[in-house]
Amino acid sequence: MTIDERFLRIIQKRFNYSDDEVKKFADDPRNEELLSLQKKLSEKIIVLEVVRSKGCNSNHNVGDKFYFDAFGNLLTGLCPKKICSYSLNSALMMVYTANEMLYAGIDPNTMRFKRSSCFDVGINCGGWGNIVLELSVKDKNSVLRDNEN
Repeated sequence: MTIDERFLRIIQKRFNYSDDEVKKFADDPRNEELLSLQKKLSEKIIVLEVVRSKGCNSNHNVGDKFYFDAFGNLLTGLCPKKICSYSLNSALMMVYTANEMLYAGIDPNTMRFKRSSCFDVGINCGGWGNIVLELSVKDKNSVLRDNEN
């Protein structure tokens, strides 16, 4: 697949690339490969689910979910109204790893270590509270159906 000229113009406009930059983009074989995966990736959603919560100042509870598309964007319309940024600190490395696994054609649900926590150590260790998040990757349609209810 060669990236067609029309699509390159869309990319150029979206990323505000100069002509030289869009040429550099088109000349990188990794970009062509990733673009070929775009449709498949757009059908996946990365989910971080709260599986443990104690004393969370943001009131995150077990079962709360934070959603990302397969390109690493937080899907705010599906998430709780507020999200503790400290909870995402280490979780974002899992989102990045899930992205890379999807790009490589590996099921991210086979990840061995798919839990992380916020860096607040909790009341017993001198903090306030703590949550643990678990990552999974799901089909977009099933996530959207589940959120309609």
